[in-house]
Amino acid sequence: MVKYFHDSIFVTIAGILIAYFWGEHVKPGGGLMAVFIACVLAILEISLSFDNAVVNAMKLKNMSKKWQHRFLTWGIVIAVFGMRFLFPILVVAVFAHLDMLTVTKIALNDSDKYAHYLSLSHAPIVTFGGLFLTMLFLYYFFNNEKKIHWITCVEKPLSYLDHFKGIEIVISLLIIIFLQTFIPEEEKVSVIIAGMVGIITFLTIEGISQFLEHHEQERLAKCVSSGAACTGLVSFLYLELIDASFSLDGVLGAFALSDDIIIIAVGLGIGAMFVRSLTLLIVDTNTLAKFRYLEHGAHWAIGALAIIMLVTTVKQVPEVVTGLIGLFFIVAALISSIVYNKKHAQDEE
Repeated sequence: MVKYFHDSIFVTIAGILIAYFWGEHVKPGGGLMAVFIACVLAILEISLSFDNAVVNAMKLKNMSKKWQHRFLTWGIVIAVFGMRFLFPILVVAVFAHLDMLTVTKIALNDSDKYAHYLSLSHAPIVTFGGLFLTMLFLYYFFNNEKKIHWITCVEKPLSYLDHFKGIEIVISLLIIIFLQTFIPEEEKVSVIIAGMVGIITFLTIEGISQFLEHHEQERLAKCVSSGAACTGLVSFLYLELIDASFSLDGVLGAFALSDDIIIIAVGLGIGAMFVRSLTLLIVDTNTLAKFRYLEHGAHWAIGALAIIMLVTTVKQVPEVVTGLIGLFFIVAALISSIVYNKKHAQDEE
């Protein structure tokens, strides 16, 4: 099993060193805190991406070993540099009304100035991320076809709300209406727009993902019927698009933990590498399927993170609290899964 994580361990060691020296560079004595935040971000990324690993594994099993390796190598470059570095810069550029080159220079050379621009756009950024994550949380639990429930007394009633079409959008819009009553007058418009863009972004990605998945299933069916090999660039690009949509929650959630672009990229990059290693492990051994509640725990962590991000529009929340809440849900779900497995095994005996 360790062989699947050789590259991830190497990336982790390199990432921790980069985080430490970058933290010391930005603020003398801040190296250990930078390492801690990077580790929390990595854990958060892994916990939020268990479902991503499962989806990736379902697609990856139809690809050749060569393309599986390319997904682990080429894909991690796209994931780290594209979604974990460029995307946060794009977000700041949009909300701070600056070009991306300027934001990149500021992020790398003047963290105080970058933090200043980020603070000016903090409310709309976390509103955008909070509403995106809220939609992700609601779409997962408002699903009448979901038969496995972890916190049954809560999740089962929530699944019935699937019968009310568009209820996720209605709830999210009501959250925006409620939230804007606490926002200063000069920020209300930007917060409302950011929240609506967060909802629209989720719906767009969800629609594109379903469209691609439908056509990919048709393509695989044709490959199987004709005896052709269902591997190659098309499947690779499809996986990268799906991976990008899944990674948005971790990227947006990172703003609740740190405003340092390097620490965000390092932490999420470590997490992304482990997720890819987990994907290959799932393909070969299917071990993740044994822990039936991990996906539930990850989505409860998403819901908690969404609430925290929305709260931070008006009140600061300690970074440690944000990280530990997500970790609590994952550990609790893992323990529940192990207990279920033991009880199920005893019943079979």
